[in-house]
Amino acid sequence: MRAGESGVEIEQQQGGWMVRMWWPTGRVTGGPQRVTIEPAADAPAPDVARGISTTVLRRLDLAAALNLAKAAPQAQSVLEDTAKALTESGETAGLLLANEGVSQRYLAVLSFTYASMADMGAVAPVRRLAKLIGRKPETIKDHLKRARREGYLGTIAGKAGGELTDKTTKIIESVAVPNG
Repeated sequence: MRAGESGVEIEQQQGGWMVRMWWPTGRVTGGPQRVTIEPAADAPAPDVARGISTTVLRRLDLAAALNLAKAAPQAQSVLEDTAKALTESGETAGLLLANEGVSQRYLAVLSFTYASMADMGAVAPVRRLAKLIGRKPETIKDHLKRARREGYLGTIAGKAGGELTDKTTKIIESVAVPNG
């Protein structure tokens, strides 16, 4: 593993090939954004001449590389900062709900926090949000459905979370939610 200014690179040797997987600095939630495969320094010439085989690609251990990337010091620091910011954002949503009810600002902050938690790969983001806001998960699910109906949160097929709309972004900028 090598940490650079712009990200984290994990290396794996597969046969005569050196595979480098790169993640940018920030939260690591999925596979690498760049994969480079080059002949290893000690690669036998016949292996290199045949080129990269599907066997080499199948043997890539993306799960192990992902775990190493998540453990990188910068990733941990960003993860901790992001988790703190999302906790503060959830608490802000709770305050808005208590003070304003299911308002535009509440729905925007709720949508922002939920989408950010999902993007971060949080397990059961609705339950975590419910705990931060001080309501039941079913209530938060209803509020998220309303946020989608009223245009604060778009959907991404097959995934938790969603895309924030321009409407939400404008409101978030005025509320000054900690940026997760």
